[in-house]
Amino acid sequence: MLSVAIQGTAQLKKKINPTRVPIEKKESVRWLDNLRQSIERLGQPERCIHIGDRESDIYELYCLTQDLGAHFLVRTCAGRRAGDGGHTIATETEETSVKGLHYIDVRDDKGEMTKAALEIKFKRIVVLPPIESRTVIPPST
Repeated sequence: MLSVAIQGTAQLKKKINPTRVPIEKKESVRWLDNLRQSIERLGQPERCIHIGDRESDIYELYCLTQDLGAHFLVRTCAGRRAGDGGHTIATETEETSVKGLHYIDVRDDKGEMTKAALEIKFKRIVVLPPIESRTVIPPST
């Protein structure tokens, strides 16, 4: 499970491209809507663990989950900055020890059944806000 502490949102306003499309105008907003609806229906957000695929790797979802007091498990796809900003979530994961193994049966390329070991890792980490790759040019005075 990935637990996230959100940092640097005030600094983000100074660095992101102002033309960035707001989450409310993206199809991705459905992840936030579903989070709100499920917590509203189930109550007790601290007991809710939301699970998402790579499509749910949305910084705004991380923030909302924390704001509402819930938890999430997500398969990340972006090279998100973590910790002090000098490394990524992937680096944090690589450096985390395996907490358990789960073996599953899978079919290989030849159609034969084989066993695969699934490593279980978890750690509470700090995920930093995304910084747009485009430079913001301040207006001339």
